[in-house]
Amino acid sequence: MTTVSALNHVAVTVRDIDVSGPWYQAMIGAEPLLDEHTAAGFRHLVWALDNGTLFGIHQHDRAAGDGGFSEFSVGLDHVGFGCADRAELEAWKARLDELGITNDGIVDEHYGSGLSFRDPDGIALEFFAPPA
Repeated sequence: MTTVSALNHVAVTVRDIDVSGPWYQAMIGAEPLLDEHTAAGFRHLVWALDNGTLFGIHQHDRAAGDGGFSEFSVGLDHVGFGCADRAELEAWKARLDELGITNDGIVDEHYGSGLSFRDPDGIALEFFAPPA
């Protein structure tokens, strides 16, 4: 029997990559590894995270629907970026504040601590640290 050993990549669809691209680049703090228009009919920007996971944003040639993102619809709830510990999470809180990215502040639960925020399309994102 095979097992899932890692998450290779996550890609989210954005309405306007020319708006979302610079926003994600500022938030991530790095240039994308890849910026191309594919034969499959979408442009994507892809970043390589420190653990090797790839994170990408896509804008399809076909226009996005009128409905906005909702974590209450079937599909993606949120994307969680990992932090080693609470100190790294606090550093991300300071970074989001510095960038003017509205966030919900750090919330502590028994299973860990999270810092929730949204991208320009309202896609739910989070930095998450395991419990101390």
